[in-house]
Amino acid sequence: MKFNYLTKPIQVGPLTLKNRILMTAMHTLYSQDGLPTPRFNQFYWRRAEGDAGLVVVGACRFDGKGARASTMSLADDGCIKPWQAFTRGMRERDCPVAVQLYHAGRYMYNADVLDPGGAVAPSAVYTPFTKETARAMTLEELHAIVDAWAEGARRAREAGFDAVEISGSAGYLISQFLSPLTNLREDEYGGSFENRCRFPLEVIAAVRKAVGPDYPVLLRYGAHTLVPGAGGSDECRAFAPLAARAGIDLLDLTGGWHESRTPQLTGEMPRGGLSYLATEIRKEVDIPVAMANRMSDPLQGEKALALGRCDIVAIGRALIAEPDLPKFIMEGRPEKIRHCTSCNQGCLAGTFFDRPIRCLANGMAGREYELKLTPAAEPKHILVVGGGPAGMECALRAAQRGHSVTLWEKNDRLGGLMAIFSAMPGRREFADLLTWYRNALGASGVHIELNRQATAEDILAGGFDLCVLAQGRGYKEKSVPVEPGAVPVYTVLELLTERPVLPARVGVIGGSFVGLEAARYLLMDGSVSPEDLFYRMRYGVEPDQRLHEMLKTSDRKIAVFEKDKLGRGYEPGVVWPTLGDLKTMGAELKPHTTVEAVTAEGVRTAEGTWPCDAVVMCVGTKPDNTLQTALAGRVPVETVGNAHRLGRAIDAIEAACELGLRI
Repeated sequence: MKFNYLTKPIQVGPLTLKNRILMTAMHTLYSQDGLPTPRFNQFYWRRAEGDAGLVVVGACRFDGKGARASTMSLADDGCIKPWQAFTRGMRERDCPVAVQLYHAGRYMYNADVLDPGGAVAPSAVYTPFTKETARAMTLEELHAIVDAWAEGARRAREAGFDAVEISGSAGYLISQFLSPLTNLREDEYGGSFENRCRFPLEVIAAVRKAVGPDYPVLLRYGAHTLVPGAGGSDECRAFAPLAARAGIDLLDLTGGWHESRTPQLTGEMPRGGLSYLATEIRKEVDIPVAMANRMSDPLQGEKALALGRCDIVAIGRALIAEPDLPKFIMEGRPEKIRHCTSCNQGCLAGTFFDRPIRCLANGMAGREYELKLTPAAEPKHILVVGGGPAGMECALRAAQRGHSVTLWEKNDRLGGLMAIFSAMPGRREFADLLTWYRNALGASGVHIELNRQATAEDILAGGFDLCVLAQGRGYKEKSVPVEPGAVPVYTVLELLTERPVLPARVGVIGGSFVGLEAARYLLMDGSVSPEDLFYRMRYGVEPDQRLHEMLKTSDRKIAVFEKDKLGRGYEPGVVWPTLGDLKTMGAELKPHTTVEAVTAEGVRTAEGTWPCDAVVMCVGTKPDNTLQTALAGRVPVETVGNAHRLGRAIDAIEAACELGLRI
């Protein structure tokens, strides 16, 4: 497919971008003491080789109040020279690079502030993000931050960065000054909209003065707060032309604040779901506008550009998953793109705990400095048993190195449990990753045999040099007692593969990741569908308020029973959309509740019986070591994924990648 818009060059101030793809700043935690490391360099140099039009790195601190020690730093002149080697490497790869200068304001934890005095903000307003209250900054501190921001920009230019980006989004300091919710000041920096704009405009003016008129200055800016009372899209739109006139060359738009309860990065949000916000802002300015948040689908990006919603497509996590995404678009080969699953397991969730970025879809992400795809010294004949994510990843990497690889899968399709769980709401992106694996395996020459049940005798007869066991685990059947005459009982695998039509009252036993997602699946199945909603809204079947109420209800009643706490298996910061949907649609959540039996009346616990007409069991997996035991000492064996150790898909794929590059 030919992309006519994404591949066009564009001018950003004095800087020419070769295409319309911008890689957004992300807190990778690959730097050390604020300076670049081999891990940092190789990660971004690899993305530069993938032909991005512009890469923005960050977040980067410029003082001791606005960011953790784990961020990049341009806080003093001693930082300049170490960053010059990194920027030189980006230039050698023909990729311009900008650095985002960042101040979190009230989003800083007091304990993480490097300077004495704790976190500062426009006003002392509690935030649910940190569960703390930063102190209101003095005028002296305010002016010092403006000056420090400008000094950081000067250092960025001297360090060889091609542009500087001011962080003014996501509920950080500039957002806090603009918002009437967080700016309660009574001086010239608070109150009216004009006064609330004063600090951001002073920052822009100071940065512009520090770098001169011939150097690109970008603003990462929220097109909406998505927080009630914080100022909606109208005020965000009103500030845009003020920023442009103050010296901004590009508005790099994103969504709302971190404390928003609107999903913006997870699979609950449609691809490109906030691009409409850029349309209105673009009408107000005469500078290029980039749009971020789930803009990873090339077709959505091409459409956004073609319809004039934005001028540049800003992509973050999708370039962790696929560094060659821009190159494949430039070459008209989108089918080769390994898609981000929007799981946020290794990227967003990890950064909350100062853990470096990882990627479920790409086991080499962030490990480019230590893992290399090199030809095998002695090509082998390798059998991989199991076509789930770990088996496919290992088979692919081994084949890419020149091994002859055969993959046996007992079912009629590849994908394992990931293929089954891709039916769940918010997890449908997994299907695209599995499609990529299937295509990549075929292109790499892996011989795939479906409906092939592996036995020790067949493996030994195949004459393989090595057997990799990646057959995963099976879900437990019905570990809770089921009395004679009980209501129908289904396993979660039966629910998602056979798709039985379940009645109005269903009990879900098991409240980990699988149980909660199964419960949400059942509730949404009994609610208004997107097609029904469009029909009823478009043709005025029901008033808007009635339609809004329908979205919050389901004809199916669900109770989830969990003997421990709810939500095991989720990464921090990822479970809340699911729990929110369950509560909104009336699910009864029963943590710390032991199910005694399934009866003719429903689910019996010590507290009584919850009446229902069917039950879905989501009670965990069971290991199967039969093959491993039978092959011990008879053929070299490696295990990976759940065949090796029960864990998350991200861990399994990462380990499988490493194994495939080692064997």
